[in-house]
Amino acid sequence: MTGNEPEILIEAKNGLGRITLNRPKAINALNHTMVQAMAEALLEWSTDDTIRAVVVAGAGERGLCAGGDIVAIYHDAKDGGTGTQDFWRDEYILNAAIGRYPKPYVAIMDGIVMGGGIGISAHGNVRIVTERSSLAMPEVGIGFIPDVGGTYLLSRAPGELGTHIALTTGRLKAGDAIALGFADHFVPSEALDKFVTALESGSVDEALAEYSQPAPESDVLAQQSWIDAAYSADSVRAIVEQLRASDVPEAQATAETILGKSPVALEATLRSLRHARQLGTLEEVLNEEYRVSLASLKTHDLVEGIRAQVVDKDRNPAWSPATLADVTDADVDAYFQPLGDLELGLAAPEGDR
Repeated sequence: MTGNEPEILIEAKNGLGRITLNRPKAINALNHTMVQAMAEALLEWSTDDTIRAVVVAGAGERGLCAGGDIVAIYHDAKDGGTGTQDFWRDEYILNAAIGRYPKPYVAIMDGIVMGGGIGISAHGNVRIVTERSSLAMPEVGIGFIPDVGGTYLLSRAPGELGTHIALTTGRLKAGDAIALGFADHFVPSEALDKFVTALESGSVDEALAEYSQPAPESDVLAQQSWIDAAYSADSVRAIVEQLRASDVPEAQATAETILGKSPVALEATLRSLRHARQLGTLEEVLNEEYRVSLASLKTHDLVEGIRAQVVDKDRNPAWSPATLADVTDADVDAYFQPLGDLELGLAAPEGDR
């Protein structure tokens, strides 16, 4: 991509609506303009009889999308966060629209797919992973809480696997992504171009039948017994204690991984996941995530986490509160307060509530 190329490419051709995120140097990180362009194209194509399916992919070799542009969020948060608030509103509305898209929505989840990249792919109805796929919700590592409908997906993974992935920022390979409900089909990366070409001349089902292959085994699913045992606790502090007490070496190592994340973001994430499990629709979950996200914009840990991991890159965030023992119920409660006139207010169609 040169400086003159658009950040998102939108094309309708041969019965397909094609959306290509076009910021390869930034692993196609999302910004507000890209979200708005996606939403406009999807709305137009939803009633266009010449468009049989939509295909979403990322430019370059590194991945579909590394998430939202967190450096921009960092600077905006220090200035009050109003730009990010508007960005997230439109992004979450887009996530909900993808979740109910009336046509095949084919997300090519090749390479890195994180955060906001999950939001524009994993809510679709045809989700493709490859041997290069690496999915993650890494929010607690920057003092944030999984959003873009991430808590909806994580809370519906088998057992406590989603809780494990959220609190550790663990990566999901292709087999893991399918096992945990983030993807549907495995297509080797070398066959992606032929797969998309097949979509132009036939149905999605026919293309999948020709090019999809059995998914690899899931490493995460194979560890479910100790994960379910440890993560059944009602607080992250208790989860860490159970991990440390386990006789499974992987569990003990996982405890130390969790302790490197933002303590208050960890506890808010656990509560968000537990709430999401009880809510019935993606829209309801997105409404709560919006409350949590706007609260995060006012916190010390979000700005400090992005500074340490992405801006200064010293990898040494000074979290506040500093430890899980220092996090109070009031600290966590603050993330879930009503927003009044700022509520996202998404509602599922009448028959789906």
